[in-house]
Amino acid sequence: MIKLENVGIAVRDLEATIAFFTDLGLTVLGRDTVSGEWTDTAVGLDGNHAKIAMLQTPDGSGRLELFEYLHPGAIETEPTRPNEIGMHRVAFSVDDLDEALAIAAQHGCYPLRGVATYGDLYKLTYLRGPSGILVMLAEDLTQDR
Repeated sequence: MIKLENVGIAVRDLEATIAFFTDLGLTVLGRDTVSGEWTDTAVGLDGNHAKIAMLQTPDGSGRLELFEYLHPGAIETEPTRPNEIGMHRVAFSVDDLDEALAIAAQHGCYPLRGVATYGDLYKLTYLRGPSGILVMLAEDLTQDR
């Protein structure tokens, strides 16, 4: 058996990223500062020292682990583009896309291009969250049927 435990994301500002995701509805399960031999071994970075937070979706099925590296220093890269190979985005179902977008806007985060409708199934968009994280928000239009 295999089970997805969480998705880990390195961020520039842990507090700002927590605020963004908790405003969207996730809850903080815990926080810690980690370092030492065990983290060096697990992560594969010598002198690894990071502030971390574990967040969970309201239904309990999804978790994000956020890392703000203190050492070694974080490496800034260009934000991921939708067509790049590798880790792509984190996606959330929301009850009300317009409400979620209003919350995201309070954090300075807006759709890359606009809101699209996929058939009569979903209303969805991609936006840039804190630290350039690509976030997909989708409203299931079949829930009202």
